Amino acid sequence: MTTTPALADSDFVIFGGTGDLALRKLLPALYLRDRDGQLPAGTRIVAVSRAGLDDAGYRDKVRGSLPAYVGESEPRELDRFVSRLSHVSLDVDDAAAWIELADRLSVDANPVRVFYLAVGPALFGPICRHLDEHGLVDAESRVVLEKPIGHDLASAEAINDAVGAVFDESRIFRIDHYLGKESVQNLLVTRFANTIFEPLWNAHAIDHVQITVSESLGVGSRGGYYDAAGALRDMVQNHLLQLLCLVAMEPPTYVGRETVRDEKLKVLQALRPMTADEITSSAVVGQYTAGLAEGTAVPSYLEDLETESSRTETFVALKAEVCNWRWAGVPFYLRTGKRMKRQYSEIVIAFKQVPHPMFPGSDGEQEPNRLVMHLQPDESIRLHLVAKEPGPGGIRLRPASLDLNFTQAFGAKSPDAYERLLMDVIRGNPTLFMRRDEVEAAWRWIEPIVAHMASGKSPRPYPAGTDGPPAADTLIERDGRAWHESSSR
Repeated sequence: MTTTPALADSDFVIFGGTGDLALRKLLPALYLRDRDGQLPAGTRIVAVSRAGLDDAGYRDKVRGSLPAYVGESEPRELDRFVSRLSHVSLDVDDAAAWIELADRLSVDANPVRVFYLAVGPALFGPICRHLDEHGLVDAESRVVLEKPIGHDLASAEAINDAVGAVFDESRIFRIDHYLGKESVQNLLVTRFANTIFEPLWNAHAIDHVQITVSESLGVGSRGGYYDAAGALRDMVQNHLLQLLCLVAMEPPTYVGRETVRDEKLKVLQALRPMTADEITSSAVVGQYTAGLAEGTAVPSYLEDLETESSRTETFVALKAEVCNWRWAGVPFYLRTGKRMKRQYSEIVIAFKQVPHPMFPGSDGEQEPNRLVMHLQPDESIRLHLVAKEPGPGGIRLRPASLDLNFTQAFGAKSPDAYERLLMDVIRGNPTLFMRRDEVEAAWRWIEPIVAHMASGKSPRPYPAGTDGPPAADTLIERDGRAWHESSSR
């Protein structure tokens, strides 16, 4: 039986410790792991920011924000967690402030030191350099990098060089929270632990694959970052391509620290580069206008940004192809957007139609089988079949499905992805994190698409609360297919 290694005492240092990511995701995840008794007694959490708070002020801030993300807390558990927290005010360019951080960490130093860089990528290199200069990095130190790793291939390589000059690659954890979702990890188990699927997981049986990440919210407080990035950089280059890799990868010898990442890299290297003409016909970008979201009037992207013009895309749909024996000729349709009709993420494996209609006199349609993996909000797997409707007097065909809802099946709600990933960092397990060569291979494929779209026409408008511009439907319909209608609500 596989056992999970116990956690060592650690100093968990969060740069950007007063930011949205820290307060909304990182600290709640650490609190929930602490509540469940997973953090050793000696674990310390040090927030670093320019907020000018002392320890008491930061603890009060976290105590006030946590309930919104973890619900009501038992006072003793909350007190224990908050007592782990401290705060250091630091400007990256202020040498004296780094001395204060070094002094703070030198007292009762723990064997594992994790530096989480919840800041802009332009600061990744300078922070790592200062950590090294002040003697804060040793053989057991790890650094966690949030996306995006750069804004193009050249900047990604520069960031990787700067961070790699201080940390060995085995100590660099490039995080993509989608890989921490239980349903995403179950994709691997569904494929490789069940003999019924792997023989069919190829171009002989699969007609196409759809990957959709639909967001109902707008850009919110991330407008400044988002307008410089857009959906291609923010979502496709990392989240969607990582999901594509898990669908398309070859079976590794075993699921280990590097074996999964080796196979994902092969998929990225097998993505067929698209010419300018192919990008024009196989990619659609859009930008949301004012509309209705769940019955409420919401502003346009330009109104959210308080600007008169922007060519930044908030929606992308494109068709990709993996050029190898398993997937030759199978299109992968990727779609993501903000201010869409519903909030959901899913992967659809659409199998081919049966080769011969066996029931020509029957009523109802014989739809192709589909395996639908709902990543959020309801983590589940649904296999769509064709069944006979009960009753005499002939055969009536009707779609039916086999459902596996993880919460119902296992009696517990899946933990947040960050809970799993942060514990993996402390353990030093990189399996669910992106390696340097993966990141750069993804940029190498997406960069020509970004450049071509930036030099072309403005993004197509689509009203908020819809499924994107009509051209996205045309993209898939011209191939005789249609987007899967998600049942997520």
